[in-house]
Amino acid sequence: MQKTILITGASTGIGYEAAQALRIAGYRVIASCRKITDVARLTAEGFECLQLDLSDSGSIQTAFKELIALTDGEIYALFNNGAYGQPGAIEDLPIDALRKQFDTNFFGWCELTRLILPVMIKQGYGRIIQNSSILGISAMPLRGAYNASKYAIEGISDTLRLELAGTGVFVSLIEPGPIRSEFRKNALTALLENIDTEQSRHRDIYAKAINRLGKAETNTPFTLEPAAVIKRLKHALESPRPQARYYVTFPTYLVGVMKRILPNRLLDKLLLKIGG
Repeated sequence: MQKTILITGASTGIGYEAAQALRIAGYRVIASCRKITDVARLTAEGFECLQLDLSDSGSIQTAFKELIALTDGEIYALFNNGAYGQPGAIEDLPIDALRKQFDTNFFGWCELTRLILPVMIKQGYGRIIQNSSILGISAMPLRGAYNASKYAIEGISDTLRLELAGTGVFVSLIEPGPIRSEFRKNALTALLENIDTEQSRHRDIYAKAINRLGKAETNTPFTLEPAAVIKRLKHALESPRPQARYYVTFPTYLVGVMKRILPNRLLDKLLLKIGG
């Protein structure tokens, strides 16, 4: 039986590469995108594609109904991937921008997962795979909104994994470090829209961030292609005993080790240096 997977945030980057790779691997891929233009583009490429805005409950509900109609109520896996990063110091962050970050990166994921879970529990199998981040295991300066949303995903995924024990539904987290995608471009847009960089005491740091995020190519060390995530995604989908967590990129492994062995004071110094 062909296995069906819903992938959110499939317009570019990890989501798009996952959709391509899993279709080649024989999965029935249902892609979803926020923008209707991206839905049209992926449909033209031969994908089954839904319009789904993770910050809009009505859009989530509609997309779920369309998903059930397409699949006759059989869903093997959900890859929660659609997200963006809101840069900015906590003191500069408007509360509405923080809410918007959580609407897309956390509440939207939770609502979609809650809709799909009864289907998986009833059929006795399923995979919920959450694309978290290195920033879901370690804080860094000027990334507080994104940090908080990913920490929240980590916590709720750990809880969900315990609650689903014995149901045949498995929950896994993927925790990438730097991956080549449009994440930086979207982060720059969010920074310029929501942060008054000129009036902040962090003005000089913001200027450097704007310069870095505006470059066509990233110079961040150890940046990998999306294929590095796909390898872990396939294991989470196909292993009879999927891991609770999958680290991706050297920085994630490094930070994971540092958190275990270093005192907080030394770790903070290193994270301040790494985080710019």
